[in-house]
Amino acid sequence: MTAVLGISAFYHDSAAALIVDGEIIAAAQEERFTRKKHDPSYPVNAIDYCLSEVGLSLEKIDYIAFYDKPFLKFERLLETYVAFAPKGFQSFRMAMPVWLREKLFLKDMLIKEIKKVDKNFDSNKLMFGEHHFSHAASAFYASPFEEAVVITLDGVGEWATTTVAIGKGHELDIVKEIHFPHSLGLLYSAFTYYTGFRVNSGEYKVMGLAPYGEPKYKDLILDKLIDLKEDGSFRLDQSYFNYATGLTMVNQKFADLFGEPVRKPDTDKLTQFHMDIAASVQAVTEEVVLTMTRALANEYNIPNLCMAGGVALNCVANGKILRDKAFKDIWIQPASGDAGGALGGALAVWHKELSNPRVVNPNDAMQGSYLGPSYEQDTIEAELTKCGAKFESVSEGEMIEQTAQALADSKAIGWFQGRMEFGPRSLGGRSILGDPRSEQMQKTLNLKVKYRESFRPFAPSVLREDVSDWFEADYDSPYMLLVDDVKKDKRIEMTQKEESLFGIDKLNIKRSSIPAITHVDYSARIQTVHKRTNPKYHALITKFKEKTGCAVVVNTSFNVRGEPIICTPEDAFKCFMGTELDVLVVGNCFLRKEKQDQLLNKSYKDQYDLD
Repeated sequence: MTAVLGISAFYHDSAAALIVDGEIIAAAQEERFTRKKHDPSYPVNAIDYCLSEVGLSLEKIDYIAFYDKPFLKFERLLETYVAFAPKGFQSFRMAMPVWLREKLFLKDMLIKEIKKVDKNFDSNKLMFGEHHFSHAASAFYASPFEEAVVITLDGVGEWATTTVAIGKGHELDIVKEIHFPHSLGLLYSAFTYYTGFRVNSGEYKVMGLAPYGEPKYKDLILDKLIDLKEDGSFRLDQSYFNYATGLTMVNQKFADLFGEPVRKPDTDKLTQFHMDIAASVQAVTEEVVLTMTRALANEYNIPNLCMAGGVALNCVANGKILRDKAFKDIWIQPASGDAGGALGGALAVWHKELSNPRVVNPNDAMQGSYLGPSYEQDTIEAELTKCGAKFESVSEGEMIEQTAQALADSKAIGWFQGRMEFGPRSLGGRSILGDPRSEQMQKTLNLKVKYRESFRPFAPSVLREDVSDWFEADYDSPYMLLVDDVKKDKRIEMTQKEESLFGIDKLNIKRSSIPAITHVDYSARIQTVHKRTNPKYHALITKFKEKTGCAVVVNTSFNVRGEPIICTPEDAFKCFMGTELDVLVVGNCFLRKEKQDQLLNKSYKDQYDLD
């Protein structure tokens, strides 16, 4: 038996992943245990969890893989400051002490942390992979393809911001790179910053805001900010940006180009201008990735595409790549961000460094991304009792029946079942559920449960066998990473007067027979639910369909804005009592809000820093 532990840490979204003889056993983000969003610290809790899944101690691990190379990152930092000098001295002055004190000696830091648990740790077991290779490995080696083109897109790793790799069998080689400061991820982050959202966490808000606007500034962006070539390569005009050497993403020249200052999130309201800006950068992103994928499909004549990196979470662009058909099939790593680098690092050691062959799983190797901790019924009951919860323990069949009825009655439900998901999406393990037929459900969940901006859309979970009855799609989308349109016969077309309304005012208009998950452009971020990977969730939606004729439910992550997704039954109960959720279902325990001790109520609205 050979065990490889993968670690990502010290930047953001620390995580650990464990593979044994090439099989993915466990993976989890550190934030789920510490309750600190995007926790960058050494993932001691995630490592402990992964080891506990197979009853191994750290001494029994054969290799530990770290997901990037800090010396290369330091080299990029120094060369960037030298190239831009004397600009950026303030940023340089702030960054250097952290590097000289901590990050430059990251290998020593890692060994020190590991030796707290295994004092005889052999440092030769510790291996470092390049950031984008870790991303590429997480996508290709876990994919259902024997051969694929692999694209990674994010802000920046060491030097690379975009890579193209070719995977075949257990071989994977990077063949093309675009280097910092030219980055599609940083371009998107610049507009995230400009529209008043937080970089590295608010990019999906820009994507959600885009359908409320028109891409009026697309040509301006392509003309002034990004030089896009026919092969999909690109360069950014650095005179408009400040991220290479400064303390902000954009400068005054950038703001002057669009005619508005950077939005202050605490005081400046979102306007049609910001929606048009969001629509414009989204359109540019789609044009860049489509130009790239078409060129690569033509050049390599390989039918399959894999994707990872933060930009691969742009599910609108992903849906367009799939429908474009330059590649016959596409697979996206569900943990595409830095957390997934832990898994990629481990897989790279097993297949690339140790030359072990792959056994390709036709469904993929991620097991539905249900790779986190689970809890036995007696443990759940003990935790809930300790919290002071009032619950009813029922059979699994009765639990499914009561939950489906509560959904049909338009209750907002906290749903906690099986193993926790790895990656940023809740996929029916740690989810908040609702009735998609309700015209009020989107607003209720946003304002009363999630405590977040009202414009943010919700995703549908749909039975895989019924997906084409509800959406313009007939393909697997188990990880909620592809956007497609609601079926035409389910839509309610908006009148000319309704179309002319200010963007967010369109929220109140019923646009389909499942309005809670229908975005203003009739799109939806689809999760197909498969009986083989999540039988309980599949059974619930099947029961809901029996009661209502609807094979779709609203699915959003079980947390409030700024909080990591819940991990434990205790986390679930606290969130339940801190929000306006009506029902909580944990394992076979069924809880109704009105039956709880009202002294346990507390407001979660201000519990966490806003994301």
